[in-house]
Amino acid sequence: MEEPQHTLRTLLESVILPIHRERWGGSDAWDACLDFQRQLGSHGWTAPGWPVEMGGLGLSIGEQVACEAVYFDLGAPRRVSVFGVNNVGPTIAAHGTPEQKLHLQAIVDVGEIWCQGFSEPDAGSDLAALRTRAEVVDGGFAINGQKIWTSIGLNATHCMVLARTDPAAPKHKGISAFLVPLDLPGISRRPIRQINGEEEFAELFFDDVRVPANSVLGPRDRGWQVTMTTLGYERAGVLSIAGQLGIEAEAAVRRLAVGGRLDDAWQDRGMRILVRAKLLRATGERALGAEAGTPGALSTLIKLAWSTLATDLAEFLADAQGIEVVAGPDPTTSLRFLRSRALTIAGGTTEVLKNLVAERVLGLPKDPAQ
Repeated sequence: MEEPQHTLRTLLESVILPIHRERWGGSDAWDACLDFQRQLGSHGWTAPGWPVEMGGLGLSIGEQVACEAVYFDLGAPRRVSVFGVNNVGPTIAAHGTPEQKLHLQAIVDVGEIWCQGFSEPDAGSDLAALRTRAEVVDGGFAINGQKIWTSIGLNATHCMVLARTDPAAPKHKGISAFLVPLDLPGISRRPIRQINGEEEFAELFFDDVRVPANSVLGPRDRGWQVTMTTLGYERAGVLSIAGQLGIEAEAAVRRLAVGGRLDDAWQDRGMRILVRAKLLRATGERALGAEAGTPGALSTLIKLAWSTLATDLAEFLADAQGIEVVAGPDPTTSLRFLRSRALTIAGGTTEVLKNLVAERVLGLPKDPAQ
C-alpha cells in the first residue's frame, strides 16, 4: 500500500494545486485558502489524523508529520480548518452529545470553520479569570462579554466560547463551554492589526447573544475540564508544526551555507537548531504515544519546546541575513521574525507552560517551601 505522504503529493501535484493556482495564483487571501481547504475536503484530506469512523484517515503522528513535509515542499496554501480539526473537533468528540457530534461531519466537509473564544482583555494567560458571562434565560442562555486575540475570528463560522455560568463559584469552577454559530444576533467582530501588518486575530463582542441550552459542551459549570482537553490538543497539535519546523530549519541552513552566507560558527548555530527540531519531533512522537491518543501534561512540554525553538530559528535567520531583513526585497524573514514574538504567548505563555511542566511533569510543589 502506498504511503500516505506519497498519495497526498500525487493528489496535490496532479489535481488540487494546478487548479488552485490557475484560479488564485499565489494569493494567500482568506477566500483562496478556504477554496484550497474545500478542495482537500472533497478528497477526504480535511482531518487525516482523525479516526476513520470520524471522517478521517486514521494517520499516525509520524505519517501526519510526513504529510506536513509535503505541504511545505510544494508551497501549498495554509489550511484554515486547523482549529476545528486539531482543537475543537477532538474536544467535541470527547465531551459532546450525539447531536453535538454532528459538527464533526460539518468540519470534515468544510461546512463549518471553527475558532476558540478563550482569551479576554484581562484574562489571557490567566484564563480562569474570564469575565464573559452566560445567564440562564427561557430556553437557554444569554451570553455577554468580549473575547480577544481570536485566531481567524473574522472569518470563522463557529466558535467554542468559554463563559462564566456561576459567578459565585471559585475561580476555576462555574465556567461552561458553549458551541456558538457566529451569525447569531448580538455578535460583532473587529480585526486586530498586528506589527507585521496582518489581521490574523479579531476581537469578538457578545451583546445579549441567545443560545439554546443544548449548546453547552460537557457538564454545565465544568467547562474548565473541557477547556483543558482543548488546550491539550492545541499544544499537541504543534507536533506536526514542529516536524515542518525541522524541514524549514534544514532548508534554511543549507540555503545560507550554499550561498556562502555562513561561516563555521554560523553553521554550528544553525545545526544546533536543526538538531533541536529533530529531537523535538522524536520526543513528541514518543510522548503522544505514551498518552494513548489523549494529550496530557507532556503535550505542554512539546508546546514549550516548539515555541522557543521557532523563536530561535527566526532570530537565527534574521541575524544571518543582516540588513537585508529590513532593506531587502523579500520580507519573508522579517515577517517570520515579527510573527515569532507571538509564539511564546499563543496556546499558553512560556511562563505558564514552565509552571505546568514543573508541576505536572516534574512533580514539583507549587510552593518551593513546602
